[in-house]
Amino acid sequence: MIKRREFLQQSSLLAIMASFPASAASSSFKMGYSAITWGGKDDQAILDIASLGFKGIQLRANSYTKYKDNPQELKALLDASKLQLVMFSSGNVEIDPAKVPASIEQHVNHAKFVKALGGDSIQLTNSLRKKGEVPSQGDLLKLAEVMNEIGRRTQEVGVQATYHNHMNQFGETPEEVDTLVKHMNPAYLRLLLDVAHYHQGGGKPAEAVLKYKKIIHSFHIKDVESPIKGQETNPASYKFVELGQGNVDMKGIFNNIRKIKFKGWAIVELDSVPDKAKSPLQCGTISRDFLRDTINYKFV
Repeated sequence: MIKRREFLQQSSLLAIMASFPASAASSSFKMGYSAITWGGKDDQAILDIASLGFKGIQLRANSYTKYKDNPQELKALLDASKLQLVMFSSGNVEIDPAKVPASIEQHVNHAKFVKALGGDSIQLTNSLRKKGEVPSQGDLLKLAEVMNEIGRRTQEVGVQATYHNHMNQFGETPEEVDTLVKHMNPAYLRLLLDVAHYHQGGGKPAEAVLKYKKIIHSFHIKDVESPIKGQETNPASYKFVELGQGNVDMKGIFNNIRKIKFKGWAIVELDSVPDKAKSPLQCGTISRDFLRDTINYKFV
C-alpha cells in the first residue's frame, strides 16, 4: 500500500510535470536534414549535416546515378558520419498509361538502392501540373492509383513509399492534398507533409498535422518568405528560407507534432541557399539553432 505522504509527493510531482508547456517536453520525434541545398555535392553534405548534430539525411536521385553500381561506397560515407538515410527523393510519378510501367520500375529500382544503403523510405512527387490549370478529379485519382501501386511494389523490397505535397504540382492546394490523401491506400502509401508547400498553397500546416496524423509518415520542415521582401506588390511571390526566417507557424507545427506523439522523422529542407553570400552549412546552422533555441529540440 502506498503511504498518503508518498501519494501526495507523487501527485505534486506529476502536477509540476504537467505544468510544463509542450514545447519544453522531451521530443519523441527525430530530426534529419536534406542534402538538396548542396546541389549534388553529397560528400560535403554528409560531412556538414553530421557536423550540425543531425542523425538523419535525405538524399536525391542524383546519388543513384553516381552510386547505383556500388551503393556500399555511399553507405560507407554515411556510416563514417553516423548518418542514417531517412528519406530518398525518388522523383516524379507519371499517369500517362504509356509511361506508367517505366515510372513504376524507376521507383522500384530506387527502392532497391535505398534498401542497400540501409534506408527504408522514398519520396514521390509529380510534375504534371500545367501553368494556370487545375488538375481534374480524374487526374488526382489516377495519380493516387499509380502511387498506391508503386507503394505496393516498393513494400515488397521493404521500402515505404510516401507522397510529398508540392507547389506547382498536383497537390498544390489543401483541397487537392485532401483528395489525394483520401484515395491513398495507407497499407502501401503514406504522407510526407511539407509544411512550407502546404502553407504557400493556402493551407494551415499546424492544423494539417492533426488532420492527417493517422497517415503521416514524415515531415519536411521548411520555412517560406511570402511575399518576398521588396516585392510586396506581388503577393504571390515567395522563396524558401531558413527556419524562423519566414511566415510558417513553426511553433504551432511543433506543438502539434508533439501533441500527436509523433515518433518518426522530421526532415529540414531548404531547396537552395536564399542568400548567395551564405553557404549551405551556414543556412543549416541557422535552422539548427532555431530548432534548438526556439523549438527546444535537443540534439544529442
